[in-house]
This record gives sequence, C-alpha cells and structure tokens, in this order.
Amino acid sequence: MDAVRVALLREVLAGTEWIEATRRFAGSLRTAVAPHGGGLLLVGSAGYEPWHLAAHLDDEAAWSGLPELSPTLVRHRVPAGAPAHLAVGPGRLAAAGRGATLLVVTPERPDAGLLERVHDARRNGATVLALDSGDRDLHALAHDALTTAPPPEGTASPPGLPHTSGLDLDTVQHLVSAAAGENGRPAPRRHRRFRDRLARLAEGLATPPPPRW
Repeated sequence: MDAVRVALLREVLAGTEWIEATRRFAGSLRTAVAPHGGGLLLVGSAGYEPWHLAAHLDDEAAWSGLPELSPTLVRHRVPAGAPAHLAVGPGRLAAAGRGATLLVVTPERPDAGLLERVHDARRNGATVLALDSGDRDLHALAHDALTTAPPPEGTASPPGLPHTSGLDLDTVQHLVSAAAGENGRPAPRRHRRFRDRLARLAEGLATPPPPRW
C-alpha cells in the first residue's frame, strides 16, 4: 500500500516545499543513473542502513521499467553467511568511478571513514547524492543533496543546496523513491493495472464524501 500512502502524503503536503524538493532530488537521481551508467550504490552510516529505501527503489525499478534505479546496498558490516546481494561491503565504494552513482542516506553525522570513501568515489568520477540531516562535510562532497532537518541555529544551508524541514527521513524516502519512478518507460501491463488500482483507491480515500442532503 505504499503507493496509497505516497498519494495521501502528497495530498497533505500540496502547496509546501516538499513536493517540489523531493521531485527535484528524484530527478537528479534519475539523471545520474541513466542507462549505461555504472550502477547505483546506496550506503548509510555505520549506525543506519537504508533498507527501506533500497526496497522501495527496487520496486520502482520494476514497476516503472527503469532497472537502473535498482540499487546495490553497501553495508558497513556484513554478517557471516549473508546472501550475495546483501554481502556488499564498503570496499565496493573504492571501485565506484565514472558513470557510477553513490547515494548516501543517513539521519546521523557520517564518520570520517565514510566521508573519505565518498571523497574518493567523487574524485574517481562518481556522482554523489546525499539525503541526510544537513551535514556540511557530506554536502560539500555531494553534487546534489536533500536535507530533512534544519541546520543548527545561526547557520545557513550550504550554497546552492535547498533546505527543507519538518518531515522525518523515512517519510522523505517514500516521496523520493516514488518520484524517482515517475515518467519511466512503460511497465508490463500487469504492473500498470496494479498501480492503476492503487491510484484509484488513493483518489477515493483523498476525496471527501458527497453531501447527504
């Protein structure tokens, strides 16, 4: 029911900065992962793994016909016996070069080790995007960023990067992933029917009932 949730969120947030901001950031993501690129790497901080965003982007990749949106989740600690698709460690960032996209998602301040790996990836030609709480060091490395919390009192957002506030990171991830899958290539018919049903349901939920007299 994520499509319904997103539709209702957009209804509630109509007229705020969030709709434009999340669609703009999703547009940057779509452009960066254009076909024939070097793949999408999704990484969080040592204390936060963006599992939900990985799953949402994977769904959007299938539904929208944009396989390049399907990410590789990079994990700081890989437990023994993890399946191959969940066993990609931070060393993968060292191989990120021209054509690759690195999306860093974290509600907490990234540590020096992660920042160094992000710096190396950008220096090697990767496109860096950040979805976080406004860390200035991370934003200095990012080609584009979206902030989900206000900067400390008395400070300004980094030049050229929009500032948004008022929504938690999980909610913003729903909006970004949904927007990233919009305007893609036609999806298989069965997926279109499924999403059409969800869209009609969302419209019904968002429309007030007719007067009874």
